[in-house]
Amino acid sequence: MAQDNSGTSSGIGFFGLLCILFIGLKLTGYIEWSWLWVLAPIWGPVAIGLFLMAIGALGLLWSRHADRERRRIRERRSGRSA
Repeated sequence: MAQDNSGTSSGIGFFGLLCILFIGLKLTGYIEWSWLWVLAPIWGPVAIGLFLMAIGALGLLWSRHADRERRRIRERRSGRSA
């Protein structure tokens, strides 16, 4: 019986290989970058994900605030015309 591994992923991946490449270049002296930038392939995708989640959360909060304001304006208008 054959196994179906279509939903699994294994291996290092693009960012892992990029990080290994940068570390090798740094240790051999080909680049003189800060370790912060050499290790950016590790923390970069996480930082981008957190940034996008924060933008989404702010958008959600703004949307809820705008809905409350619209509802309050609607209630004021309906109260005045009654």
